[in-house]
Parts: sequence; C-alpha cells; structure tokens
Amino acid sequence: MFTLAEVASLNDIQPTYRILKPWWDVFMDYLAVVMLMVAIFAGTMQLTKDQVVCLPVLQSAVNSKAQPSISGNADVTPGFEATTDQDKEMAMRTVSFESAPTITPDIPLSRTTYSQLQSAVSNQEPKNEKQDSAGRKTNLDYQQYVFINQMCYHLALPWYSKYFPYLALIHTIILMVSSNFWFKYPKTCSKIEHFVSILGKCFESPWTTKALSETACEDSEENKQRLTGAQSLPKHVSTSSDEGSPSASTPMINKTGFKFSAEKPVIEVPSMTILDKKDGEQAKALFEKVRKFRAHVEDSDLIYKLYVVQTVIKTVKFIFILCYTANFVNEISFEHNCKPKVEHLTGYKEFECTHNMAYMLKKLLISYISLICVYGFVCLYTLFWLFRIPLKEYSFEKVREESSFSDIPDVKNDFAFLLHMVDQYDQLYSKRFGVFLSEVSENKLREISLNHEWTFEKLRQHVSRNAQDKQELHLFMLSGVPDAVFDLTDLDVLKLELIPEAKIPAKISQMTNLQELHLCHCPAKVEQTAFSFLRDNLRCLHVKFTDVAEIPAWVYLLKNLRELYLIGNLNSENNKMIGLESLRELRHLKILHVKSNLTKVPTNITDVAPHLTKLIIHNDGTKLVVLNSLKKMMNVAELELQNCELERIPHAIFSLSNLQDLDLKSNSIRTIEEVISFQHLKRLTCLKLWHNKIVNIPSSITHVKNLESLYLSNNKLESLPVAVFSLQKLRCLDVSYNSIAAIPVEIGLLQNLQHLHITGNKVDILPKQLFKCVKLRTLSLGQNCITSIPDKIGQLVQLTHLELKGNCLDRLPAMLGQCRLLRKSGLVVEDHLFDTLPSEVKEALNQDTSITFANGI
Repeated sequence: MFTLAEVASLNDIQPTYRILKPWWDVFMDYLAVVMLMVAIFAGTMQLTKDQVVCLPVLQSAVNSKAQPSISGNADVTPGFEATTDQDKEMAMRTVSFESAPTITPDIPLSRTTYSQLQSAVSNQEPKNEKQDSAGRKTNLDYQQYVFINQMCYHLALPWYSKYFPYLALIHTIILMVSSNFWFKYPKTCSKIEHFVSILGKCFESPWTTKALSETACEDSEENKQRLTGAQSLPKHVSTSSDEGSPSASTPMINKTGFKFSAEKPVIEVPSMTILDKKDGEQAKALFEKVRKFRAHVEDSDLIYKLYVVQTVIKTVKFIFILCYTANFVNEISFEHNCKPKVEHLTGYKEFECTHNMAYMLKKLLISYISLICVYGFVCLYTLFWLFRIPLKEYSFEKVREESSFSDIPDVKNDFAFLLHMVDQYDQLYSKRFGVFLSEVSENKLREISLNHEWTFEKLRQHVSRNAQDKQELHLFMLSGVPDAVFDLTDLDVLKLELIPEAKIPAKISQMTNLQELHLCHCPAKVEQTAFSFLRDNLRCLHVKFTDVAEIPAWVYLLKNLRELYLIGNLNSENNKMIGLESLRELRHLKILHVKSNLTKVPTNITDVAPHLTKLIIHNDGTKLVVLNSLKKMMNVAELELQNCELERIPHAIFSLSNLQDLDLKSNSIRTIEEVISFQHLKRLTCLKLWHNKIVNIPSSITHVKNLESLYLSNNKLESLPVAVFSLQKLRCLDVSYNSIAAIPVEIGLLQNLQHLHITGNKVDILPKQLFKCVKLRTLSLGQNCITSIPDKIGQLVQLTHLELKGNCLDRLPAMLGQCRLLRKSGLVVEDHLFDTLPSEVKEALNQDTSITFANGI
C-alpha cells in the first residue's frame, strides 16, 4: 500500500520552477490533490468497510406478494416459528448472523470471530425464548450466507460501484503527470532549468538594481525638466530636499561644461556606486549566458507545443471522465437483486442484497464530479489563454518605454513563451531580465568595469617610448576605451586595437600633444566635440580594417590630417567596385598609404592629387591592372607600388614630372626596356626595382642621368652593364642576391659612390678599380667566393661598414687599420679571421668599444 505523501509527490516540482506556474496551474494542482484525497479515502473505505448482505427470497413470499420486500437490515422473516430443536438451532444461527458484527465477505472467519458469534447466540437465546418468533425459516447456515454474500458482491453490484476509487485514483495520477510533464521531459527540462537559473541570477544581480535605479533617476529628472522648464537652475538646486534620492528637482548635467557644486546632495545617488569586481564579472558572465541561451531557445517552440499538448490532454480527459461518470451515478444503489444460479447449493434462486457503502460512494462520486467540472473549466480557460494571444512572440515595449534601454529586442518561440509564463507570476522578473538583453546596458556595465580596472596609474605604467622617441600607449582587446586614457595629456601616440565598442569622448581635447592615432579593427565612434578636436589637431591616422565599411565616416572629414594609412579590403561586392569614400575634405593630406587587394587605383585618390606628395600601394599579390588615375597625381614625389604583380613598368608613371623616388618592389617585372622613358623625369633620383625577375639591365639606363640610388637586389642578373657606371651621380648601388660573377673595372668611374651592396652573388675577385671609390662608406661583399682582399682597401678611409662574412678568406689585410672610421661593430667577418689581424689593428678597431665603456662609467 502506498501513502498519500508518496502519491502527492507526483505533483511536486522544484521550488524554483514555481515562477513558471500561473494561477490556473497552481489551482489545478490543489484540485488534483483534493481529488487524490477523495480517491484514496474512497479506496480505503472500500477495502475496510465495503460488503453486501443478502437474504434469500422465499418462493411463497414471491408467489403471494403479500409480504413486503426483505429490507437491508437482515430482520427475521415474519411468520417464522421455532417448533423443533432443529428449527430453534437454525433460528439461533440466523439471529446470530444478523446481530453479529459486519464481516467482510472476502475475508474468511477466524476462530475469534466464531467464538464471538457463539456468545452472541447464547445471549440472544433467552430473548428469543421469551418473545414469539416472527421471521421466516430459510434453512441456510452461516457458511452459505458468506458464500452468497461473496457471490452477489461480484454479480449483483455494478462494476463502477466496485472500481470507482481505483478509477478516480488513476485519473487523478494521469492529470497530475499531465500537469507537470513539461518540467520532467528531458528536452524541455534542461531548457527550463537553465532559464530559471539565469532568471534568478538576473533578478538578484546588483547590476540589475543599479541599471533600473539609474533609469529611475533619468526618468525623474526628465519629468522635472518637463515640469519646471521655465525655472532657473539655482531654483532647481534649492528645491532638492531628500538627500541621496533622485528627486524631481535633480538637475541633469548638460554638455555646455557647467559644473554643479559638490554640496548638492542629489548628485550622490546610492545607485551610482561602482560595482565591485566580483559583481561586475558575474554580471558580464550573465550577459554572455543570456545571449547564448536566447540563441539556443529561440530556435524552437518545443516547450510551447508540449504545454499546449498537455493542456489539451487534460481537457480531453476531463470530458471523458465527465461523460462516462455521469451515466453511472444513478447505478450506485443501496438495494440489489441477485440471481447467482446456485440453487443446487442453497436451495434458493433469488436473493435480495444491500450495499452498505452505496450512500457514501454516491456522495464521494458527486464530489469527485464537482471537482472534475471545476478542473475542466480551468483547463478550458487555459486553452483560451493559450490561443487568445500569440504566445510565441514577446514584446518588451513596456519595458523600453519605462527604462532608458530602448534597444531591448523582442523575442520569439520558447523564449517568448517562458517570459509570458513568468509574467503570470510576477512581471518584475521579465523587466529585470530585459536589462540583460540590452546592448546599451551591457556597454554601460563594460564601461564601469573597465574604468574600475584601468585606472590612471595603471595606464601610466603602460606608456612607452617608440622608435621616434614619442610617448605611446597601446590598448589591446578591451571592452572599450578607459576614461583615464584622456587624462594622459602628454601622450603623443594612441593605439587602439581590437576594441569594437571604442568611443572617443570630448575629454580627448585635453590631450594637446596627441598627433597620431591608430585604429586597428576598431570602428571608433566620436562625440561632436571630440571630432572637432581631432579635425583640427590630428596629423597622422592609421586605420586597419577587414571591410571598407568599418572605416569610420569621420575619418574622411579630418581636414588637417597629414598622413593616412589604410590597411584592409577596400573592395566590395566581390571586387566589382571600390568602397572608399571621397577624400575631398582631406585638404592637407601629404602621405597616403594603402595596403589592400586592389585591381585598379581608386579614382578617389585624385581628390587629394593637388597636395599629395607620397603615394604607397601595397597590394598583397593582387594584380593591379588599371593605373590611369596615377596620371593625375602630378605633385607626387614618392611612389611605391609593391606586390602588385606588375610585369612591366606602368606607362602612367612617366607622366609624374615631380617624381623623385620610385619603388616597384616585389612584382613580376622581367624587362625594363621602358627605363629610357625615365629621362623625362628630371627629378627622379631613386629607382628601386628589387625583388623582381629582371634578367638584364638595358644600356638606355645611362639616360637617367640624375639617378643617385639604384636598387636591383633579388633579381636574376648575371652581369652589370657598363652603362650603369656612367651614372656619375650614383651614390648607392644595390645588386645583392643575384648571380653576378664579376665586378666590371668600370666601377671606378663612380666617384660619388658611397654604398655598394653585392652580397649573395658569385664574385671571386675584387678589381683594384673598386678602391678608387674613395667615398665608400658601406661595402657589402658577404656570401660570395672571394679568396683575398687587396691591400688597397686601406684607401677607403671613409669606410664605416664592411661585410666579408661567408667568403673563402683565410686572412684579413693589415691595411684595414688605415680605415680610420671602421670599428669592430661595423666589421662583419668570422671570429677566426678577425684574430688574424695584427694586435694594433684590433686595438684600433676595438677603440669605439673602450670609449663607449669609459663614457658609460
């Protein structure tokens, strides 16, 4: 046997789930408990008290129809007299049976019960002797009565009278299971458990209280401004009476720079206190959990469908119970006629029986039907609520109107349904939950936590000196820009990298030394005052992006900008067009550096043509096909087209009359026959054709008479033509990493040569004419096949850098000591070769080291 507590446990849910139980579910749960108690009470009464008592219907009484029907109290049949001892004994048995305690027919008689019957008979016998017998003789003994009672209990009683308690119990258990199945089903239980857990944490989070309190402050101040718009500011302050609370008289800080006095109590609102680090981290974790939970739950509507299905099942169950139960109410009767066909055992065909539990069962059944009817009406109301409004959509419109978080999104599917259910419990839960759906709220939290973590002292420790000896601060992967950054007024360079929510406030105007700003994947937003400051003071801007749309619009309006570096994909719509906006407002731009994957030179570059002096395009291996826009860059003095897959020198370059420095590094140029056209570029002094596939140098290069620097390293040259050495102004010649086998003797003609780089070739002999270039300062001869260094190297008195490492030398000439400016730090050789020098030469080469050491001491 099970207890009531064990059965009632089917209706139990976790206490935290109660927020998802609307009033009708709670009411139905209580009704189910009452129905369960009715069923268990009826079952207990039936097991302990239920029985029938039967008496035979005498044939004479039936035929004459003169005697009334045998009543249910088992009185002795009228007209019965005990004339003999046998008859007296039978009468005594009958009397003892009638007056004995009620015995359940299904339980056999024990010895104790039989002795009680004998005593009852002995007590009753004197009475019967004194009174005249008035009953009918039945000729049945006690065992026969027990047998008849059991037979008629199963044959005469309607089945509903016997099984009503068990049916009521089964129906109630089914209703209980149906009511809470959505809490138990694994696919919905996990989501509900996760939702309730997050909801509870959001409700109790200090950040929720802070955010809503700030909203209340803002609302009260807006109301005050609306009510007292004509009043003066001092009157606002004087009317504030409640200290520490955002009263209607609280003034708002405007953007005109007006500062309120510290004496005003309305400024110190308790809700504005800074969250401690632990609460801030917990709130940030909650934002992430809510975001992931929303993405997971909004994909399906399983919880909603399951709740609808279980409600429909309960409604159908109610209709079914009501229909069949109403038909059986009238069948529960106190009197029953029984014909068990046991005449061969008892001598009687028909018996009149009484059911002692009939009245009780009928009352319990009526009570059960009443409860079922109430339960059913509640189910019908639930269905009405489920289909009256679209529960798979939830709008936070009311929350948006009441708070400053106007960006709280509407939700759908199971997420929306769960919030509708929570609203039936308490709407404050969804209001507090909405705070964690707002990006504005999340950004505020990040800002508070960020400022709490990155103090002025901590930022000062991260300031360093860069290569240009400028004070630089690099912030990487933060949630925003700390306010204390703008208190570093002596900062020269500010680098912001991977800060997606970067905002530049008006406080940046305090950074009077700031001239260089780096935005690496950081689409920063600026306030109007901040923009005005940047427009007038910023000189250099680096913007690194993934898509051209990430470039902030204010970048194109910095009229005093001198240098602009754009690194990222400038193409849009599958390279069909270039998304770079107009640069017309950049009126003082001098240097434009573009590192992208262009197929043509952007036409927008011509907007800055009148004042642009340096243009750099690094193309990351994409072939640059259209270069017509370059013809309009008449004032460009330096041009770099690197990694553009150029196969020849573009003709558009020959129109740049002011060009002084041309760099075509890392292309696919094989021939430079067009070099003769450079004779029209009278100002061209530096030509860089390194890292290409050039096989030979045409003799027409001699026409580029003003050339001072020629870079041809990392090509496929096998020789140097004599025409190169006719460039009398040449100061730097770099032919490193080619396949040159010999240095022509004509090299001695380059009297102005200061830097010569032949590293990584196949040179084995150094011509004596090389040492006529007495102005040489740098001589790189490493990784060749040189076996000896002539003593004439001592003629290079201005030599400061000599590279000989990677050759076939066995000693170094002692004449190196005559190179007075050469020091050991500028001599690149193997250690064992350095040891071959005379001691005085080594001392001379080490002189700079000892001097430096002495100065250091």
